[in-house]
Amino acid sequence: MLSIIIPAYNEAPFLPEVIRRVEETPYEKEIIVVDDGSSDGTRDYLESLSTERVKAIFHEKNMGKGASFRSGLSLVTGDIIIVQDADLEYDPKDYPVLLGPILEGKADVVYGSRFLGGPHRVLFFWHSVGNSLITLISNMLTDLNLTDMETGYKVFRREVFKDIRIESNRFGFEPEITAKVAKKGFRIYEVPISYSGRSYQEGKKITWKDGIKAIFTVLKYNLFRR
Repeated sequence: MLSIIIPAYNEAPFLPEVIRRVEETPYEKEIIVVDDGSSDGTRDYLESLSTERVKAIFHEKNMGKGASFRSGLSLVTGDIIIVQDADLEYDPKDYPVLLGPILEGKADVVYGSRFLGGPHRVLFFWHSVGNSLITLISNMLTDLNLTDMETGYKVFRREVFKDIRIESNRFGFEPEITAKVAKKGFRIYEVPISYSGRSYQEGKKITWKDGIKAIFTVLKYNLFRR
């Protein structure tokens, strides 16, 4: 069974469509949505859903993606865990591609790359430069050859988290988990996905400050944490 963790912060306009698309995927699954202190009606929407459709967790204040994933992980019962952003930038129609290497017994972890040729909306040159730089530094220290370390689509066999605990509360989740799965020697695959990036006017939240923090997180978990 799949366990799909959806961190959500002020995504009321998009969350119903994301949940609908996830529900339409042809897999046995549980959907776990973590409302990360939203103030736009996200909580009200989740409280209106039956617990058979969605398991909901509510943070009283905004804590970040890493903290939301950690909370969601506490309710997981499936064998495979997918991180699904709540903003429609990533489409659940890519689940078959993402799950393939794990279901075939080839991988423990799968990253969905926005830069391996899948269709994507054209936006933000400097974001792509920053992403490439962060991925390069991460690859140098992990000895991996990822093209998109910061991707929001990451899939894990549940056993990966037997010996790994996520510490980062915010977007540092991405470089932290990459460093830790690399150190543990898990089999990592990368597959192409589609990507429909948002503009800031449409609600995009990540900024250049998060990029700077990501570089420090890469260094922290590769050089200074065992």
